[in-house]
Amino acid sequence: MRRGAAVVSAGRKGTVIVRRRAVPAVLAVTALLLTAGCSSGGGDAPGRTPAATVSGGSTASRSTEPAAPAKGSATVLRTVAKGLKSPWGLAVLPGGDLLVSSRDEATISRIDAKTGRTTVLGTVPGVSPAGEGGLLGIAPSPGYATDHMIYAYFTSASDNRIVRVRYDEREPAGERLGAPDTVFKGIPKGAIHNGGRIAFGPDGMLYAGTGETGQRGLARDRSSLGGKILRMTPDGEPAPGNPFPGSVVYSYGHRNVQGLAWDGHQRLFASEFGQDTWDELNAVKPGGDYGWPEAEGRSSDAGFQDPVAQWHTDEASPSGIAQVNGAIWMAGLRGERLWRVPLDGTSASAAPQAFLTGTYGRLRTVAPAGDGRLWLVTSNTDGRGTPEKGDDRVLELQVR
Repeated sequence: MRRGAAVVSAGRKGTVIVRRRAVPAVLAVTALLLTAGCSSGGGDAPGRTPAATVSGGSTASRSTEPAAPAKGSATVLRTVAKGLKSPWGLAVLPGGDLLVSSRDEATISRIDAKTGRTTVLGTVPGVSPAGEGGLLGIAPSPGYATDHMIYAYFTSASDNRIVRVRYDEREPAGERLGAPDTVFKGIPKGAIHNGGRIAFGPDGMLYAGTGETGQRGLARDRSSLGGKILRMTPDGEPAPGNPFPGSVVYSYGHRNVQGLAWDGHQRLFASEFGQDTWDELNAVKPGGDYGWPEAEGRSSDAGFQDPVAQWHTDEASPSGIAQVNGAIWMAGLRGERLWRVPLDGTSASAAPQAFLTGTYGRLRTVAPAGDGRLWLVTSNTDGRGTPEKGDDRVLELQVR
């Protein structure tokens, strides 16, 4: 893999700077995670490479813990809420209620997990929806119980950025979000491939998946923020222990990262859109090069990290992912199905298994609901779906 003498990143003020200063020692208490990281459930077409395959590539490793069972199940328990408009981000609040972002309307809504009552909290200022851009991923602050801050990744008129807003339940509905505080700016934007998933990891750091906006060369250029997984402090600074000193870049060579999730051993996994051949589920290795645009799916180049599993692009288009009961559950957009990938460490222990194929249309994202359950959000009002298959909704599933 090539290495650069200096790595540039965009700071809170949006300027691109070369960071060479040491990270303050008080932040260095967080150890670097030892991490390594679209689709049909039916038979394969005659004469065709299997639609979903697993990999024993360079990032994959077997584990001493028991592997997840080869076969699982997914049962829809109920429709929690419906009538959502272009839902994209999903977050679970302490206490169990849900937050859902609307990509095109730039709003965040709260859904009562028991009754399904939906309340619009407010509009996030500065969002410029167009194409695949808009208000995308959301995540509550690690200190939400006391600070009531919600982080959001969105497309502005000039870039993709991450902000945080305070949620005040005392204000009237529609006016409960405070003014945005910009945490991080300067992520490239485009009509396509804006990435957008954000999540706080077990280490308390903020991770963000970005896209290369259709400009392939950005993905493996470590001086660009496009086509990367980023890792930063809650204030938007490079996180302690990052693989490239002074940079928020955690892994690179990605086309369009859409899902982030950790297993019970703090290993990071990410879903990624391919172009014409393979969509991917990756185990994310700090500093790893995932090969795009030179590689799509598994590669013979030892310098690239191979996916844990891969799917033909017309059968997956992976979006959000979640880890429940030892398996990664992955929502498929174009594939219109929910995938289960059983894990053995950072390897797949068996072939991926599909559920709900075509039943609810495009599936946007998932989140753990506790007790072996899963929240699932559909995406039929995103301009590419067919609302006739059902308005967008949140479903509760029991999974095994």
